[in-house]
Amino acid sequence: MFGVPPLSRWFIRTALMYLLVSLVVGAGGPWFGTSFVVWPTYVHLLVLGWLTQMIFGVAFWMFPRQRGASSGWKEVAGWGAYLSLNLGLVLRAIVESRPSDTDGKWFVIAALLQLAAGWTLIGLIWPRVKAR
Repeated sequence: MFGVPPLSRWFIRTALMYLLVSLVVGAGGPWFGTSFVVWPTYVHLLVLGWLTQMIFGVAFWMFPRQRGASSGWKEVAGWGAYLSLNLGLVLRAIVESRPSDTDGKWFVIAALLQLAAGWTLIGLIWPRVKAR
């Protein structure tokens, strides 16, 4: 019997936390100041924090694993993707909350962390869906 892998549980739990945070940010927009400053952070937390992270967790869990294949490096890569995605999300939320900061290097770093997470998960899932 297969259980839910710990990585999937962490992705799904973190996704639910991002859903809660994004709803608080979205609902509290008028109280945080001008809502157009909060809107990009809200959308980013909702789409990448909740939706994408939920998809990653469920995909890592539900796609069939290859039997007999060593999964040591895959587990490490999966945790690396989890950390990379969440570091990118938090960094992006911090940078977006400071609209006076004109230095775009932090946006680029956050985007590269998120991109690395996406490509890593694609690399982990791809062998599971290729033709036999």
